[in-house]
Amino acid sequence: MANLKESGKPGRKAYSLPKLDVPSEKIESIIPEAFLSKEPPDLPELTEVDVIRHFTELSRKNFGVDNGFYPLGSCTMKYNPKINEDIASLPGFSDIHPLQQDETVQGILELLFNFERYICAIFGYEAATLQPAAGAHGELTSLFIIKKYLELKGQKQRNKVIVPDSSHGTNPASVNMVGWQVVTVRSNAEGGVDIEELKKTAGPDTAALMLTNPNTLGLFDRNMCQIAEIVHKAGGQVYYDGANANANLIKARPGDLGFDIAHFNLHKTFSTPHGGGGPGSGPVCVKKHLEPFLPVPRLIKSGSSYEMGTTGFDKSIGRVHSFYGNVNVIVKAYTYIMSMGVHGLKEASENAVLNANYVLSRLKPYYHVPYDRVCQHEFVISADIQKEKYGVKALDIAKRLIDYGYHPPTIYFPLIVHEALMIEPTETESKETLDRFCEAMIAIAKECETNPDLVKGAPYSTPVSRMDETKAAREPKLHW
Repeated sequence: MANLKESGKPGRKAYSLPKLDVPSEKIESIIPEAFLSKEPPDLPELTEVDVIRHFTELSRKNFGVDNGFYPLGSCTMKYNPKINEDIASLPGFSDIHPLQQDETVQGILELLFNFERYICAIFGYEAATLQPAAGAHGELTSLFIIKKYLELKGQKQRNKVIVPDSSHGTNPASVNMVGWQVVTVRSNAEGGVDIEELKKTAGPDTAALMLTNPNTLGLFDRNMCQIAEIVHKAGGQVYYDGANANANLIKARPGDLGFDIAHFNLHKTFSTPHGGGGPGSGPVCVKKHLEPFLPVPRLIKSGSSYEMGTTGFDKSIGRVHSFYGNVNVIVKAYTYIMSMGVHGLKEASENAVLNANYVLSRLKPYYHVPYDRVCQHEFVISADIQKEKYGVKALDIAKRLIDYGYHPPTIYFPLIVHEALMIEPTETESKETLDRFCEAMIAIAKECETNPDLVKGAPYSTPVSRMDETKAAREPKLHW
């Protein structure tokens, strides 16, 4: 900011505002005096060119999937086709208002109605809601649905939810938010749910099992049908965390594997923007017995017209989002599904799995692989060897990767793997990109042996290198 002040001069402006059409005394009567600034802000006075160049330079310091490889495991940071943005920007989608009468927005209502049908067909369910605004919101909505279903069955004693130790962290948080208790089951030697422990855990107080499949280790649980049978026999419901659905589109439908209810992340699986806190979307799909409990309003087709229905749904858990969710995101996901088609979605999953296994096979000789079997769309390696032999941690390796031009992968997750590095290549990256990434990871592994201090001091290519991350999180400086 000091450089900007030095280049500024009094009287320069980078804006042109219309004349104030509200009398100043009117403003003073509305805004309390305590909130009125006595002095103008101490900002540099610059031309428009200076301001534009400043913020353009700042933007180039950001890293995004449009300008580099972003192997952030468990988050599916894949390239989003720009046609999605073009379609969502059409006036018929962008210029409408949620308070318009149904007959004036038939186009978007038809799109939303069809999208519900599509995701139900893709994942094997009978009904859906598009209201949840994100994956964790979809989890919460699903648990509220299960809770009301059990209460109306007279089974309020069921207040425990089984969560594998490889789950997403939001799973236990969602359980606590609905007032239930979390019961953790360990993973077995191959990274799946320990069947014997599950049998001991499931019982008359079991409300549900929350399971991600493939899980956060990037592994498909081969005992899925048996797991669902155990929970159902105990009287509980089986919930599918669809955060990793990018691995098995059109290959395996959770509704066919015994899952009663599921949420899916449109901002992961169906190619809509993800990162920076949103926007997201986490639709929930249900089997027939849970349909009466879906949130209202419900999309209804009557003849050739569509409406947002709110009456006749006495068992509904109510509204979980204003209007009908993040519709702009849904339009982009709809565009993705329509442009890809069934065969395209299937090929995307196949390529995601192929890419992940290719990268895993190349890195395996240089890093520890805690669960050494075929992975799905992502995999987890460990820097245990580097830490024990050379004192280099997963954090150091992630920081050093920045100097090679790549966004770091997810680290220290899942918690059951020490010094974890979770890598997800996605289906949109070419073999050439993956090879360059692998060469960088291999070069860093060799640096750990020959010059560990180099790795521990990284990054060297960023405006700020190492910082006290604990202090930055607990005592952030939010102003200059």
